[in-house]
Amino acid sequence: MPEVRLIGDDGQQVGVVSRDEALKYAQSRDLDLVEVAAEARPPVVRVLDYSKYKYEQEQKAKAARKHQKQVTVREIKLRPKIAENDYETKKGHVVRFLEHSDRVKVTIMFRGRETTHPERGEQLLMRLAEDVGELGTIEQRPSLDGRNMTMLLSPTRTREEGDQGEQDAGPSDEAGGSRRKRQARAKREQKQGAQAEQAEQAESEADATGEAADAPADSA
Repeated sequence: MPEVRLIGDDGQQVGVVSRDEALKYAQSRDLDLVEVAAEARPPVVRVLDYSKYKYEQEQKAKAARKHQKQVTVREIKLRPKIAENDYETKKGHVVRFLEHSDRVKVTIMFRGRETTHPERGEQLLMRLAEDVGELGTIEQRPSLDGRNMTMLLSPTRTREEGDQGEQDAGPSDEAGGSRRKRQARAKREQKQGAQAEQAEQAESEADATGEAADAPADSA
């Protein structure tokens, strides 16, 4: 008859017994017999309330998922001949993303004969990386892929660290005010993010139209 190593409902080891004996032991306590280490020799079984055990396992898994860091990659698109005010606007978006602990993919879009001067795009990317150096670092250096040059930035600190800094900066009676400020800032950033995405989509459509218009000139 197969044997198992039995652990009682108090967590103490009962010993190696037959499977039938283990079942009787569990039934006498109106509990369940659960195999917890099938690979062991002999297999290890435990007497417990299976419904409670399953609930606790689900809660542990939920807590683990909650504490996992959610990393989002946001994208910002630039042109090599971008105007200074547009550059400042785009840089502001990058700063906001990094402050949110998001990674940022920065793409330089070349059009027509601009592809003959890729160094201009690289200079612009390195300038941006230097401007946001306090918040992010270069994870992937500028690389050219067809008409696009990309660079990947990673945040230097997590959102949790930023929130902890805000909590440590003031007395406990200001916690409610800090929380309201963060909520208001989150709403404002969400609105700005939506506007930025709409603007980038419009810019991409305009670039596509411009490339189509430049195609005859390039071939000529």
